[in-house]
Amino acid sequence: MLHDLNSYILLRLLLAALLGGLVGLERQLRHKPAGIRTNLMICFGAALFTIISYEMAGEVQGDHTRIAAQIIPGIGFIGAGVVIRERGAIMGITSAATIFVMASIGMAVGAGMLATAIFATLMVLVALIGIGFLEDRFGLQTRLLTFQLTVPVHEDVLISAHKIAEDAKIEAKRWQTHKHEDCSIVDFEAEVTYPQERELIIKFAALNAKVEVRPLRP
Repeated sequence: MLHDLNSYILLRLLLAALLGGLVGLERQLRHKPAGIRTNLMICFGAALFTIISYEMAGEVQGDHTRIAAQIIPGIGFIGAGVVIRERGAIMGITSAATIFVMASIGMAVGAGMLATAIFATLMVLVALIGIGFLEDRFGLQTRLLTFQLTVPVHEDVLISAHKIAEDAKIEAKRWQTHKHEDCSIVDFEAEVTYPQERELIIKFAALNAKVEVRPLRP
């Protein structure tokens, strides 16, 4: 009987590691802060703490949720660690939310709610992959980019570039101009969707400017 119970616990822990690894793989492939190891260990750890909480409380007739209840504030601390602020933009919110959900999935596995945990993992993957694809396809997702316009030294595109950005209703920041040998260079940053990026490139190219675009974050 004890052997069967231990085997069932080990299977639950393996399932938690598998589910966490699947979601972590998606994060890793998209070069996000929390990848395979992070999500795997969070899901595995949440399942293990939930099992320990239940087993320890069962021996002394205590509260089965006492240890498991401390998982939530602990995960909140970890999630806050992947959220950063850079150049006025907040990054890592999705990764933090994924960590929070993976902890809940691990708790579900630890509590023996295996079907619920598997279904929740599928929903997370649908949200991350499916909705992510739709965001890219329809231009709903924005990226923080640096635009660099290079023109012959005798031309001035700063005013025209300002107007193009304003007409596209894009808030451009950190405008800089400088000269390099026989060229004038204009740099600025903007958070834009893919369609907006393409529109800006086309309009800047119409000014006879060489356009270079670099991402400030993935």
